[in-house]
Amino acid sequence: MNDSTQDFVRPGYETQPIPGFPHAPFDWSREQAEEVAQTEGLTLTEAHWQVVRALQEICAHPAEPALNARDLHDALDEHFHAEGGIKYLYELFPKGPLAQGCLLAGLEPPAGTQDKGMGSAV
Repeated sequence: MNDSTQDFVRPGYETQPIPGFPHAPFDWSREQAEEVAQTEGLTLTEAHWQVVRALQEICAHPAEPALNARDLHDALDEHFHAEGGIKYLYELFPKGPLAQGCLLAGLEPPAGTQDKGMGSAV
């Protein structure tokens, strides 16, 4: 992975102490996530918040090489394997767990997850 894509998922990522969301980006709030969910047509449940926490935690830890869409997809699939993996996540986020999940988590969605011309679910 080259340097131009290395910081794409978490450019300037810093965390802040928010109760229940220890790995939240510095400029993120639960209220902002609820507003985004409303514009996305989602009613947030505890299951959605678990995915938000997982995304924030995964992206808060530096990875070598840096996370791309496939790495993040695989990490989520593994994290939620017991619930049904990626199929379960698509039930929660019909437009894509990476695209919608990252928006709710205050993270930049990986390249290709929102490109309507490249087979995206968005």
